[in-house]
Amino acid sequence: MLTGTGILLGLWLPLAAAAQDARTIHTSGVGSVAEVPDMAEVSIGATHEALTAAAALGATSEDLRAVLDVLEAAGIAPRDIATGSVTVQPVRSRGDQSQTEPPRITGFQASNTLSVRVRDIAQVGRVLDAAVQDGANTFNGLRFSFQDPEPLQDRARAAAVRDAMRRAAQLAAASGVTLGPVLKITETDGAPGPSFDMAASARMSDVPVAVGEQTIRVRVEMIFAIDD
Repeated sequence: MLTGTGILLGLWLPLAAAAQDARTIHTSGVGSVAEVPDMAEVSIGATHEALTAAAALGATSEDLRAVLDVLEAAGIAPRDIATGSVTVQPVRSRGDQSQTEPPRITGFQASNTLSVRVRDIAQVGRVLDAAVQDGANTFNGLRFSFQDPEPLQDRARAAAVRDAMRRAAQLAAASGVTLGPVLKITETDGAPGPSFDMAASARMSDVPVAVGEQTIRVRVEMIFAIDD
């Protein structure tokens, strides 16, 4: 049987533990590093239509072989070239205007795409121009990245921790308490993102390419103890 004292003690212990846990300061910090990318990733390919699937695929393959020769001549290593997709699909007519006649197959369309990493970013425009002139007739996108993002991530991570510690110190000073040691740090992965500073834009060879800057951001959550 619980007495009044036992009930009060049972209620006080969780409250005391909660009060002890509450003597912390929670902050977050963000660090960012902006740099000009040093690598480009390009998606190019060839698409052809023909009466038969074999003819469409053969024409596409012939163009892609020419593109591969161009990439090799430009110094692109085999490890930086990968097939993105190969597709063959029927081409259907629309039928008559009354829509009483169902669509019928009139031919086939074949597509083959390549994903190419260009590590010498100054060659991006020349590589694109040469590939289009020698067989590529589809361009599916271009994005810039970093060959080795880890040093940039390290700098952004250190800046994020400094930012969180600065915020914690400010909160402690404003509330009249003493900031204690770090109890927990949690990192949110950062990822490159485009910035609005296009100072590094340049016209490269025959195809104009604006590189710009990309920003790597890291966010951390930190918990500090409050010293007595």
